[in-house]
Amino acid sequence: MKTSNKHLAKPFSKNLLKSPPALAFILALLLVFFVADIYKANAATDSDDHQHQEDEHTEESGSHGHGNDEKHEDEEGTSQIEDAMAQTVGIVTERSGEQTLHQTILTYGRLTTAPEQTSHVRARFSGVVTSVRGTIGETVAAGDLLAEVEANESLRKYSIRAPIAGMIVQRHANSGEVTGDQILFSISSFDNLWAELRIFPSQRSSVAIGQEVFLSIGEQKVKTKIEHLLPAGDEQPYLIARAKLSNDLSMLSPGSMAEGRIVIDEFNVDVAVKIDALQILGGRTGVFVKHGNKYEFIPLIVGRKDDSYAEVISGLKPDTEYVTQNSYLIKADIEKSEAEHEH
Repeated sequence: MKTSNKHLAKPFSKNLLKSPPALAFILALLLVFFVADIYKANAATDSDDHQHQEDEHTEESGSHGHGNDEKHEDEEGTSQIEDAMAQTVGIVTERSGEQTLHQTILTYGRLTTAPEQTSHVRARFSGVVTSVRGTIGETVAAGDLLAEVEANESLRKYSIRAPIAGMIVQRHANSGEVTGDQILFSISSFDNLWAELRIFPSQRSSVAIGQEVFLSIGEQKVKTKIEHLLPAGDEQPYLIARAKLSNDLSMLSPGSMAEGRIVIDEFNVDVAVKIDALQILGGRTGVFVKHGNKYEFIPLIVGRKDDSYAEVISGLKPDTEYVTQNSYLIKADIEKSEAEHEH
């Protein structure tokens, strides 16, 4: 059986093109694809722009971060402390300037009283002690009553009075005791004391009467002069340098150990800072200079030193305000800040 060719389907494209509904569908589909392509292109463009903005933001952030780093670097070695807080923690400042530095030799010794400052009190006539007023540790004035004695021969009472002002350091008298020529009281004056310093043979040629000596007795600091040089006695191999010092405030006592620095030379310098002000930061020696509420570490080159000051060769001008006490607190604050920044 033969099939007629007229019943065969015509090409698909031709049938669709001749059908209005199909043609409309194809056009609509193409329009959808076209719009989709445009959307994708715009989306890609927006994505590139967004990425570019993020890159710029990242660069700006990096730039800001670098700026902070530069700011931190600018502030390295500095600490901000308000004046009230500085006063509370004991930060003290002074101004740099000229100083006289001293070359010294170190000696040791003790404080003692001079023979003329101690009086031993006896009874004028033998007899019986009838009353005693003075006691050990009591401070008396010249003429104060110490005791009364009834004389053996006359049976009359007479008074024993303090010959000098000072402190009663010994007492050997009680009521009812018989007196002879024994010492009843010993009185010493401590208004002035003497430092007796040992001068060994290696130091002998550098020490002379009249030289200044800086004494340290505990926390007390005293400046005086050598008044005597004498043998130590008992065939000891050293001399004794004696220097007088005032004790008006009774802050010193006989027997105390004394450290003496005898000045053998001195020299003037244009700029000096206190030894206690020097700190080491980052391997460099320097001081903290005050600018308002900011303290900045300034490295120095120092030269000659004595016990109190160091000569400044370079790094600091005269009349610069710098920290002299408790500068270690500022150093600790800076080191803490730098450690936190590294982490």
